Amino acid sequence: MHRHLCTLLATGSLALATPAFAQDYTIEVLQEDLARPWAMAFLPGSDRIALTLRGGDVLLWYPDGLVELSGAPDVVMAGQGGLLDIAPAPDFAESGWLYMTWTGAAEGGTTTHLGRARLDGMALRDLDVLHAVSPGIDSGAHFGSRIAFADGFVFAGFGDRGFKNFGPDHIAQDLSSENGSVIRLTLDGEIPGDNPFVGQDAAGAIWSYGHRNIQAMAVHPGTGDLWLAEHGEAGGDEVNIVQRGGNYGWPLVSHGVTYRGGDEFAPPHRPGDGFVAPVFHWPAGRDNHNPPSGMAFYDGGAFPDWQGHLLIGNLLHRYLGLYSEDNGTLTPVTRLLEGEGWRIRDVAVGPQDGFIYVLTDGDDGKLIRLRPAG
Repeated sequence: MHRHLCTLLATGSLALATPAFAQDYTIEVLQEDLARPWAMAFLPGSDRIALTLRGGDVLLWYPDGLVELSGAPDVVMAGQGGLLDIAPAPDFAESGWLYMTWTGAAEGGTTTHLGRARLDGMALRDLDVLHAVSPGIDSGAHFGSRIAFADGFVFAGFGDRGFKNFGPDHIAQDLSSENGSVIRLTLDGEIPGDNPFVGQDAAGAIWSYGHRNIQAMAVHPGTGDLWLAEHGEAGGDEVNIVQRGGNYGWPLVSHGVTYRGGDEFAPPHRPGDGFVAPVFHWPAGRDNHNPPSGMAFYDGGAFPDWQGHLLIGNLLHRYLGLYSEDNGTLTPVTRLLEGEGWRIRDVAVGPQDGFIYVLTDGDDGKLIRLRPAG
């Protein structure tokens, strides 16, 4: 199956770029019949891929098979919750640690947990809960969450649990709550003493706050900055570069509108408003709602024209977006996989082959691979 990369993105807050290239690619379906897959991660030094299913299974994909690992955490699959992200530790080759996020029971309802377990053959052992987001909430919405490693720490991003009180008392603006925040911990789950709100009347794990629902995180290979993508209300989805102690404004500033009435409930980001503005956003309105899920900077050799570009999955409009990046500025280039009808849940670049691996959402989720045609 071949696709020619010439379809320009139809929406975006920045001017569309005219592609300086056109490159054919082939779609390969590597695995079918995955029940609600959520995340994938290559195991360092191998062609094996760890996969999570929202129902609670951790799978290991090989080029010649698929196995289920024992020892996965117990999860509460309710609403948007379940087993979510997975990421190998920076020292995975020595430690064998796989970090995961999942929804579990908590006082007050449910919450997102961050934990890790050692991969030992076909089993996960020594499961350790490193952090449970506080407080727990009686809601099935907006758990986040994604994991990233930077500067020797583990970062995890969470959602606001679907709170609709669009005012200063919103949970994402409450520094005593870790909902709607990015947290930063040591690899063992301790709160570093140099986190921005340590010693204040606040949750010491918080690194940034004012987020709505974080569904993608990636570290820029050149700058080392942590990037994330999060859902807006109706339109207004954002890509942000994470700053220490930054307030990203949700819901006091937003480029989105209400789902039901299409009404503006907050002003858009403006210079000097005291909030960190996104580096890219989609316009307001349900038709412009581009809920992102999964992102990766392309750093492989298979598609040389895409070096340094950012790949972001799209759930509603069912494409994989390709964006050029220049000094923190994103410009839409093209839509990959448009017309296939696949909700894109996660994306990764093969460390050995430079091909693009994509995880699709749904009861019949698929692991697919994009490789150059020919």
